Amino acid sequence: MYCPPLFAANDPAECYALMRAHPLAHLVRLQGGSLAADAVVLWPDAEEGVLRGHVARANPLSTCDGAEVLAIFGADDAYVSPGWLPGKAEHGRVVPTWNYRVVHAHGRLRVVDDAAWLRAQMAALTEAQEGALGANWQVGDAPADFIAAMLKAVVGVEIAISTLEGKDKLSQNRGAAERAGIRQGLAARGDAASAAVAAAMDRIEADQGERS
Repeated sequence: MYCPPLFAANDPAECYALMRAHPLAHLVRLQGGSLAADAVVLWPDAEEGVLRGHVARANPLSTCDGAEVLAIFGADDAYVSPGWLPGKAEHGRVVPTWNYRVVHAHGRLRVVDDAAWLRAQMAALTEAQEGALGANWQVGDAPADFIAAMLKAVVGVEIAISTLEGKDKLSQNRGAAERAGIRQGLAARGDAASAAVAAAMDRIEADQGERS
C-alpha cells in the first residue's frame, strides 16, 4: 500500500480496533492466474494474530487453502471539497480530495472444514455484534437441525496475519486553518460518515498535541 509516513497508522491496537469496528473486508487472492476478491466478514483475534470467518462451501475461495491473501478493511470515508479551504478565496490553487482510514492485513489462508470450529467462530462473531446492539440473540436460539444444516453449507477461513498496515489520510498534511475548514464542512453535511471522519481528525490532532 502506498502510504506517505505522515499517514502511517501501524499501531497494532489501532489496526485491530478498526478491523473490529468494520469487520466486512475485501479478501483478495490470486486464483487461476487472475485476481479475485470476496466481501467476507473477518473477526480479528489480537492475541493469536489471526482473522476468522466463513464462506459458502460453493464459493471458489473454499478451494484456496494455503493461498497468500490480502484482507482490506475500510472505515468511514468522506469527500473533501476545495470550497472548505481558505485558499479557495485567497489564491484558488485548491483541489478536491478524500479523507479515509484503511487497514491491510496480509497472510496465508487456511480453510477449516470442521463443524465445531465453525460453530465457535459464528458464536464469537454473533456475541460481539449482538452485544453492540444490546440484543441477546445467540446461535443456540435457532433450532438445532437448522443450525446443523447451515454449518454444512459453509467452510471456515482463518488467516494468520503476517503483515498489518494501517493508513489514516486525515488532512495531516494541511495547516490548522485548512483542517478547521474541513472539519466545519464535514459537520455541515450532517451524515454519519462525515461525522466519523471529523472525529477521527480530532483524535489525530489530540494525539499530536500530546506528543508535542
